[in-house]
Amino acid sequence: MIVDGKVIAEEIYAELVPKFAAIRRTIKLGIVVVGANPIIESFVRIKTQAAERLGIEMMRINVSEHSDAGKILQAVDRSLANTHAVIVQLPLPAGIDVSEILAAVPNEKDVDALNPKIAEEDRLVHAPVALAAVEILKRNNIPIAGARTVVVGAGRLVGAPSRWLLQSLGASVSMFTLEEGSIEDLKEADIVVLGAGNPGFVKPEHLKKGVALIDAGTSELNKKITGDADPACAEAASVFTPVPGGVGPVAVAMIFRNLLALVAR
Repeated sequence: MIVDGKVIAEEIYAELVPKFAAIRRTIKLGIVVVGANPIIESFVRIKTQAAERLGIEMMRINVSEHSDAGKILQAVDRSLANTHAVIVQLPLPAGIDVSEILAAVPNEKDVDALNPKIAEEDRLVHAPVALAAVEILKRNNIPIAGARTVVVGAGRLVGAPSRWLLQSLGASVSMFTLEEGSIEDLKEADIVVLGAGNPGFVKPEHLKKGVALIDAGTSELNKKITGDADPACAEAASVFTPVPGGVGPVAVAMIFRNLLALVAR
């Protein structure tokens, strides 16, 4: 089963439209964008288009890529003052303390669930990519409780939150990073979540036949967005998310499910 993330996202938006309409007030989502980058702009455009269809006002603040942390924090504060939730669009320029910027977004407005000062169990919502992985697994009837699971990469966007969320749902989760685990661990896994940003390094021979393979490891190779899994891994997997078009669209939809949860509190 090659997952079509756009189809899943459409179904989620269809569920969200009447729920946002029922709130009967304009919901404002802030987004702080630092610098000009074509890939970043593509991500922002997708989020903006989703907001428009849900009747949400996207309030964008642009910050020069030459700005220091103080200027970025000022932009985040302005956005927080005028919106129901705020996205700090990543990545930020080199030399900026990303954790300092993300920590400025309080729990009640942290739609991306990235504030590093908030423990996972205390978050009001959880990371959109981790939620997307779980959504895809559930929609394809993949059991999570008790499943042997390997998460590749320990980053703030994919690896760390996916590990916590899958463990909270009863999976037996181990990590594979430069410091922990081995690629050999993948051969025993029922579920593999990829978030290393290492193009095509996971091959079919690294996997158990029938594995549920969730590839969220996006990176750029030859001016194209690609995942951590070699496309041939689809032949070994019972569920496979291509890059692009797999996890990404579902993760964007999860941002807006998170937004609904925050404004409906």
